[in-house]
Amino acid sequence: MPPDTKRSTERTPVSTILTPLERAHVDAAAQGLCDPLHRESLDEVLSDLRQQKANLVLISVTRYGPQSSSSVAAMVREFPRIPAVALLTETQSSTPHTTLALGQLGIRTLVDARIPTGWQTLRNLLASQGSVDLQRSALTQISLDLPGVSKDCWRFFELLFDSSPRISTVRHLARHLNILPSTLMSRFFRAKLPAPKRYLSLARLIRAARLFENPGLSVARVANHLDYSSPQSFGRHVRTMMHMSPVRFRSMYDGQGMLQYFRTEVVLPYVEVLRTFRPAAAYPGWIPKEQPPGSRSRAP
Repeated sequence: MPPDTKRSTERTPVSTILTPLERAHVDAAAQGLCDPLHRESLDEVLSDLRQQKANLVLISVTRYGPQSSSSVAAMVREFPRIPAVALLTETQSSTPHTTLALGQLGIRTLVDARIPTGWQTLRNLLASQGSVDLQRSALTQISLDLPGVSKDCWRFFELLFDSSPRISTVRHLARHLNILPSTLMSRFFRAKLPAPKRYLSLARLIRAARLFENPGLSVARVANHLDYSSPQSFGRHVRTMMHMSPVRFRSMYDGQGMLQYFRTEVVLPYVEVLRTFRPAAAYPGWIPKEQPPGSRSRAP
């Protein structure tokens, strides 16, 4: 077991434009999931983004006004990969027009906190954002581990860590690589690599470890968020892959620690093979084509 894998929690910084009451509710709902940076103007939010202080923006529908449209448009235009979320907590006469205006400016996600499940929706969204941050970190690290890796193999790793679409089975993975599941498994076997299912399983546990960094998330909620059929199914998966209970797993690994375990188990020992491996190629790149003696290639 790798020693000292538990590290301090890294929470998602969120820049907000909210009413005083909304700030209190967001602070309570986001406890342990993010660090809210409450701002008074969109210019301050833009400053946060330009200085890389925030990974998500939360804008109150109530606080938004037509005079803010140019700042919102600039934010969406300059930072298209930073998620911007509108928060609706009360209904006013201007609410339909404001909501439509925010959508037209490029804010596609709305959390309706007027309904009982609204704040839980916000918590899930914040938890997902933290997971996305770790996935970006994972791909960055793997790109350093595998310099010059083929586009074919890189696509495989992108699918492992991409949150949309979320892939949890070899069948789904093969479909996105446009090959048969049996062909995919055979190519990994013949290249003497771990099975693709092992890569998938460990990648899912990286997400689980990242979510477990949030004390407010139970084992059941993490299992549900990662699309396991039940908490029991998630528990069996952890025991099979890591030989420990989910509670023990939670105490031993955070997201970065589990990423290092992934690298140690299925990346670093196979660097030379992975760099030239082409799992979805029409003909596997790691097998040299042999011509029969005296044969000549013929034009079709």
